[in-house]
Amino acid sequence: MFSLQTIFGKGDKFYGLLEASSAAARESAVALCELLETPQAQRSLEKFKLARQREKHLADQISSELVNTFVTALEREDIESLSNVLYRIPKVVEKFAERFTIASERVGDVDFLPRAKMLERCCEVLEEMVGQLRKGMNIETSKGLNDRMQAIEAEADRLILELYRDTYRNENDPMRYMILKDLFEMLEKAIDRCRDAGNVVHHIILKNS
Repeated sequence: MFSLQTIFGKGDKFYGLLEASSAAARESAVALCELLETPQAQRSLEKFKLARQREKHLADQISSELVNTFVTALEREDIESLSNVLYRIPKVVEKFAERFTIASERVGDVDFLPRAKMLERCCEVLEEMVGQLRKGMNIETSKGLNDRMQAIEAEADRLILELYRDTYRNENDPMRYMILKDLFEMLEKAIDRCRDAGNVVHHIILKNS
């Protein structure tokens, strides 16, 4: 396998930064599941703010290192692309948590937890995929993980579609309908961001294997 890192001994820092970024995305998904299981009076958004701030710091650090590093183990465009899509995951999750907390009295009977668990599973697979970049970029391993990601994303889409279906059929309050629709779309977007990041990782591995 051709590896710039092997030849030049450079690029370890980008692997570490991207791994930390995927871990921050997973942490935001774990925090969301915890929030949904916590009584309303005890809910806090602090973990979401910390995960998003950490992700932003890592994205800024990656951008700075790309400017200051002459040789990188991965193509610069690939590093930047993956960093950007990873950054968006905690951002969307925090937005969902904020709006859910504000509107929870009106949507308290809607169970978002099974869908949030799907998001957590997507983030776990994504974190494993990002870890493969450092480990040797095996195509079969990457494909297996990406297939798992696609399967989870498809199942999550099905579950979210059920939420839409119930809302379309049974919801008579226009304001509550708009709130639910907004929350459904944000949760779906967070899962889609994981899928997008997985596709970027798999593309990188295909190019470098």
